[in-house]
Amino acid sequence: MTVSRRLFVTAAAGLAVTGIPGPAVALDDDRSYRIPVSPGDTETDLVRKASQVRPTARQIAWQRLERTAFLHFGVNTFTGLEWGNGDEDPDVFQPAGLDTDQWAAALKDGGFKLAILTVKHHDGFVLYPSRYTGHSVASSSWRDGRGDVLRSFADSMRRYGLKVGVYLSPADENQYLHGVYANGSARSPRTIPTLVAGDDRTPDRFHTLDATDYGAHMLNTLYEVLTEYGPVDEVWFDGAQGHIPPDKVESYDWDSWYTLVRTLAPDAAIAVTGPDLRWVGNESGIAREDEWSVVPVKENQYGRTDWALSYDTPDEGSRAALVKARPATDYLQWWPAECDVSLRDGWFYHADQQPKSVDYLTEIFFGSVGRNAVLLLNVPPDTDGLLHDTDVVRLREFRERIDRELPHDLAQSAHRTTAPGRVTLDLGREQEVDRIRLAEDIRHGQQVENFVVEGFRDGAWTELTAAGTIGASRILLLPAPVRARKWRLRVTRSRGAVRVAEFGLYRSRT
Repeated sequence: MTVSRRLFVTAAAGLAVTGIPGPAVALDDDRSYRIPVSPGDTETDLVRKASQVRPTARQIAWQRLERTAFLHFGVNTFTGLEWGNGDEDPDVFQPAGLDTDQWAAALKDGGFKLAILTVKHHDGFVLYPSRYTGHSVASSSWRDGRGDVLRSFADSMRRYGLKVGVYLSPADENQYLHGVYANGSARSPRTIPTLVAGDDRTPDRFHTLDATDYGAHMLNTLYEVLTEYGPVDEVWFDGAQGHIPPDKVESYDWDSWYTLVRTLAPDAAIAVTGPDLRWVGNESGIAREDEWSVVPVKENQYGRTDWALSYDTPDEGSRAALVKARPATDYLQWWPAECDVSLRDGWFYHADQQPKSVDYLTEIFFGSVGRNAVLLLNVPPDTDGLLHDTDVVRLREFRERIDRELPHDLAQSAHRTTAPGRVTLDLGREQEVDRIRLAEDIRHGQQVENFVVEGFRDGAWTELTAAGTIGASRILLLPAPVRARKWRLRVTRSRGAVRVAEFGLYRSRT
């Protein structure tokens, strides 16, 4: 995973290097995390604007999580499908041994900080007793129709110190079958929550938001989830369309959905079809070698944040990418990457599949967390409502492996010297190093474009590795251990003043 190419060295003027930052400062979400682009902007203008983009407090908190988990669970778990049809008999959902404490304990032991539950997948089956659909746990004989997976999940995650995320798919095969999804209805003002017969709620505030019939259904579902289950830290949308005839379409009410989430859960990051976090562009868990958090974006379909370039382009944020994207760009935005991948081949549990090896998961870790992204690893509960024993063991083995890969920061007590564009560490004695961990203080943006790491050996500074971006987290693996007392990070090109939050040195124990 180490980047070993030699880099063209450019004089890096005006670089300031600082130590590890204190608590995150309050940031202006509206004026700093996105900056408008004009048609006449030159490359110099674009780079200057990119250097001025700052993350919001919720984005900073999210990027510090590093390892997050997905839990795909629903009727598909029992039918063997990956994408349900919406006409499943709710009674098929029978997780007789459901134990969300077991989920939480295994995830915590695996080193995860947040977990996202598929509250509603594309089939439309809802894992809590919603007032707005009959396709839910309330229509199953499981626990006599009184089961609530979301309640159990949220309580367990918080009990074990994990943050709570929810995934509500915009696609809904069941609502299509009931004439709500893609029915051609016009957007009009809707009152949220929409009270139903026998409704015992007395909301402090009603929200008037523009939506189609289905958009209102989603708003009411979001309202239940975000007001009845405690604090939510991530709301996960994808952009899936249902399996519907080509002459039909549901234009999603992104602006209204975003507004409701911001109002009811202001600290929640909205991913990955959302303004806070983006999909990395694949489902392999691997980020780009140089992953930028500042990327060109455009708005479409009622305020949806979208890529100005393709979602899978190999270069989202370099100088060349900013210029290439300019004609389609509305903003340069802090839009960091989330890398989703499943522990098994499928997203839902299938008994004939096995979890990925520890070696493979370790490659994924260095390819995501080690490349300025956050890992989202799916761990699917089985038909008993448990994480399979094999998966639980694999999660523990994965955490133990990462602990051995990065066991102790040898630079923790090193003498540190800073100069413009440089950080020098004196370990006091020669020590072997084969892992280097770097981070910028992203409260001040992402600035580093190229850098080298050097060791002082045989009386001279020797380049040991080099790479492009750093961002919130960059981990470099040396091909063989290097013994040196003095180490130096030298930034060779940047967009603005660089503030280094971490320069860690490790000797793996693998």
